[in-house]
Amino acid sequence: MTDESMHLGDAQGDWYYCFNHKKIETRDECHQVDRMGPYPTREDAENWRERVVARNAAWEDEEE
Repeated sequence: MTDESMHLGDAQGDWYYCFNHKKIETRDECHQVDRMGPYPTREDAENWRERVVARNAAWEDEEE
């Protein structure tokens, strides 16, 4: 994998939640597969879990 291909999908946003380090990081700190994001702000990245729960609930409501 080339260094450039490791950043595919990072077209927007500057902040990520890294599952390996359990902290908020910028685009170049970790591999895409180890993180959640991108988020436009650090605060949005810090609240990733709430966003995932809300999104999953909305998807479940659509399926009913």
